[in-house]
Amino acid sequence: MAHQSYQPVLPCVSKFLQYRWDQNNYDIHRKKVSSAKATISRTPPKTYTHINNNSKEKKLKEDRISVIERDNHMLLEKISHIMRTTGRVDNKNDFISKRICSEKRQQDLLRITEENLKILNRLSQCGPNYSIQRWHDDWLKTTTLMESIGRYPRVNSVQSQKGAAWSAKRQVTGAQMRKCTEPGTQPCVVKDDSSISQEEKNTDHQDQENADASEHKITTE
Repeated sequence: MAHQSYQPVLPCVSKFLQYRWDQNNYDIHRKKVSSAKATISRTPPKTYTHINNNSKEKKLKEDRISVIERDNHMLLEKISHIMRTTGRVDNKNDFISKRICSEKRQQDLLRITEENLKILNRLSQCGPNYSIQRWHDDWLKTTTLMESIGRYPRVNSVQSQKGAAWSAKRQVTGAQMRKCTEPGTQPCVVKDDSSISQEEKNTDHQDQENADASEHKITTE
């Protein structure tokens, strides 16, 4: 009577036959499901004896223990010997350092030291290649030429005159110094620039003011 209340999915001629067929297919499906095997194994992995029992590690551990025991036994014998006797301190060291190239290194060091001394002597004895006095004289000649071809007097004319006087004074001072340093001469005193009187300084200041005034007059004209 169950086939009368059965509602098939697809239209059919006989509900009874369709019910029997569907019920038979469902029973077959349930048997397959119950007898199906899992594709993924859930059992624990196999255990291997050579992994659990590492013989190499045990052997290394035994060797380490044997070395420690041997060292302890030797130390015990040394301590017992010291306790039985008075004991001595052995701190002598008769080792002599022997190097094959020690003499060669010493010779090279001496050679390098001599070369450095020679270079130092050459550097200390060499003189300058450029003369500051010559440069200053050339600049004075240049300023003189510029003043001769200029239309108006330059402001630095007073400074050029001072520079010329300074160069002449320096030449005289150098000649005096060379004369004083000659053998068989008496010591002399050379006048320094620091001994310039206050009147000379005032004169230089007045000349500078006059030069500035003349320049201002020329520009206003």
